Amino acid sequence: MALKSVPARPPGSRTTMGRLWSSTVGKKAVMAVSGAVLLLYVVAHMVGNLKAFAGQEAIDGYSAFLREFGQPVLPHGGLLWIVRIVLLAAVAAHMTAAIQLARRARRARPAGYERRPKVQGSYAARTMRWGGVIIALFVVYHLLDLTAGVLNPHGVRGEVHANIVADFQHWYVVLAYTVAVVALGFHLRHGVYSGLRSLGVASAARAKAVRATALGVAVAITAGFLSVPFAVLFGIVR
Repeated sequence: MALKSVPARPPGSRTTMGRLWSSTVGKKAVMAVSGAVLLLYVVAHMVGNLKAFAGQEAIDGYSAFLREFGQPVLPHGGLLWIVRIVLLAAVAAHMTAAIQLARRARRARPAGYERRPKVQGSYAARTMRWGGVIIALFVVYHLLDLTAGVLNPHGVRGEVHANIVADFQHWYVVLAYTVAVVALGFHLRHGVYSGLRSLGVASAARAKAVRATALGVAVAITAGFLSVPFAVLFGIVR
C-alpha cells in the first residue's frame, strides 16, 4: 500500500508560535513572561540576602542548603545550575524581544523631522535601555565578585557572610551596588506595569492601582537589596 505524501508547507507560512513571535503583541507577551521569571528570582535572591541580618550561620547555612538540595538525585550544586540555565534562557528571550521591539518602533517612527518630538511617559520608561545596560554590566561584576570570588577581597567559596562583609566595607563598592540597584528599581517600576498591561491585567479602570503596585514592588526590592550593603558599611552587620 503506497504511503500518501505529506503536502509541503506553503512558502512563507508559519507555525502558530512563529506567528506569535513575529507579532508585536507576541514579543510583548514574551517580555512579560520572561520578566516575571526574572522578577521571581530577584525576589528570592533578595530574601536570601536578608539572611545576613540573622548572622553568619544563617546565611552560610542557606547557601549550603541551596548547593546540597536534591542530593543524591541532583549533583552537588545541581539546583543552582538549573536555576542559572532557566535565568539565562529568560534573559536571552527578554533582551531579544526588547531589542526587536525597539527596532520595530524605530522603523515605524515617521522620519523627516528636524526636531524629535518629546517622548511621553515616565522617567523609568525613558531610561529602560540604559538601565538594562547598567544592570547587565553589574550582573557580570556581581558574578565575578560574590559567585566566583575572583574580585572579592575575601573570596572563599561557601563563606558568604565573610565575602559580603569584606565587599561592603568599601564605600566605592556600596556606591556601585547602589547605582545598579536603583537602575533595577526604575526598570522594575516600568517593567512590572508594562508586563501586567501586556498580559491584560492593567485595564484602564485598574491603571492607577497597577502603577501603584509597580512602584511599591520597585521600592520594596530596592530597599531590600540596599539594606545589606549599607548595614555592613555602617557596622550593623559585621
